[in-house]
Amino acid sequence: MAFGTRVALDPVREIAFGDVGATYSPVGTPLGDHARLIRFVSTLDAEVYLSLDGSTDQIRLAANSFFLLDLSANKVRDDGLFLGVGTQIYIQRVSGAPTSGNAWIEVMYAEGGK
Repeated sequence: MAFGTRVALDPVREIAFGDVGATYSPVGTPLGDHARLIRFVSTLDAEVYLSLDGSTDQIRLAANSFFLLDLSANKVRDDGLFLGVGTQIYIQRVSGAPTSGNAWIEVMYAEGGK
């Protein structure tokens, strides 16, 4: 009987409103494993951009919202999409600076690696 792959969670990566500026800032540490599911959450009162390279606006996240990226959470074997080990996630404001709230990232991966 196959049971699939056990999920593991990374520590939450978080950034406060005062650290979200006009240029990209890293959110926490780079990924320590191949990310299968990532949830970006914002309680900021302003829109932000997220980036995987620190220079390209790749995801626009509305104020007080979240974005779920399910790359391969339902895969039982080593197939599907992943964000690679060492990927750093960055954030910057879209226009006006946020005056309250936080943004954070929750990451799930397969225990024992990809």
